[in-house]
Amino acid sequence: MVDLKRQYEKIQDEVDKAVLNVVRSTQYINGPEVKAFQKELESYLRVRHVVPCANGTDALQVAMMALDLKPGDEVITTSFTFVATVEVIALLGLTPVLVDVDPHTFNMDPDAFRKAITPKTKAVVPVHLFGQSAHMEPILEIAETNGIYVIEDNAQAIGAEYIFSNGSKKKTGTLGHIGCTSFFPAKNLGCYGDGGAIFTDDDTLAQKMRVIVNHGMETRYYHDSVGVNSRLDSIQAAILRIKLRHLDNYAEARRKAAAHYDKMFRDQPGLTIPARSDWSTHVFHQYTLKTKGIDRFKLQEHLMDNDIPAMVYYPVPMHLQKAYNDPRYKEGDFPVTEALSSSVISLPMHTELDEEQIVYIGRTVLSFFK
Repeated sequence: MVDLKRQYEKIQDEVDKAVLNVVRSTQYINGPEVKAFQKELESYLRVRHVVPCANGTDALQVAMMALDLKPGDEVITTSFTFVATVEVIALLGLTPVLVDVDPHTFNMDPDAFRKAITPKTKAVVPVHLFGQSAHMEPILEIAETNGIYVIEDNAQAIGAEYIFSNGSKKKTGTLGHIGCTSFFPAKNLGCYGDGGAIFTDDDTLAQKMRVIVNHGMETRYYHDSVGVNSRLDSIQAAILRIKLRHLDNYAEARRKAAAHYDKMFRDQPGLTIPARSDWSTHVFHQYTLKTKGIDRFKLQEHLMDNDIPAMVYYPVPMHLQKAYNDPRYKEGDFPVTEALSSSVISLPMHTELDEEQIVYIGRTVLSFFK
């Protein structure tokens, strides 16, 4: 699904040198590479503050801790997402409130968000799924009207831009009160281990989050608040500094691969190619097809038999997961989410895909329908 080896080979000299420099410096935790990466990512995103942390799940948890959400407070998010989005809500004793998604973009339906608001609603977590932004302008307007915090789950869309109705643009992750991302190796901006970051333009929130990720400690051994241990190590920061310089080129390579896939699949009635919204650029963390009238697991098996990986994101929506069973929800409550969970399949999508590979993958997919 992702060719990290070939990607590494193209930047091998830079990465090897950077990693060796950190090892020689012995400044493995909160060293100069972490501080430099923080500044460079702030510049790239055009955001006042980046708070590096250990992973994307921690980023979401720290964001909610910084907003002083209390047990019983409701946090709205989508049922069609990776578990981490809902997991941290539950871990903090908050109440996850799930909503359906747009059938074309797979992202939060603003009307569904509006209808789910109650007096207990304190935050919303739109997920920028598969590489493009949720429709943030109406989400932000609804949230502001109702005094709701907006936490963006930007783990799959770093580098994408949201386009407002007046033509202005902002990077995803910088639109709400707080943005969160993951640097898991398979992400568009991935390190060689675990890593994450939190973004905000709010000085007070930034300071609170910096304290939280460091055991609730501003002055060493003086703990004024409950915190966690969540740090991005210096080796990962050094690698991310290098990959950040290539991020826009990586996104362009993914878009070209997606366009090539589109040409091969757009006339196949059993497949629907990924939609591109009018309000967002797409960085194609995944290239996800909707299938119609076929068994997508048999298609997956057909691809695997031809040495082509294919994945299903996500086969079971959050409202039907055993760990998050909630009497408020039952099968049939989220028809779009359930339809997607039973029909989508994702093909290999990464920066190293070449024309020969794409043609082989495309022809193999199409041969399933013959």
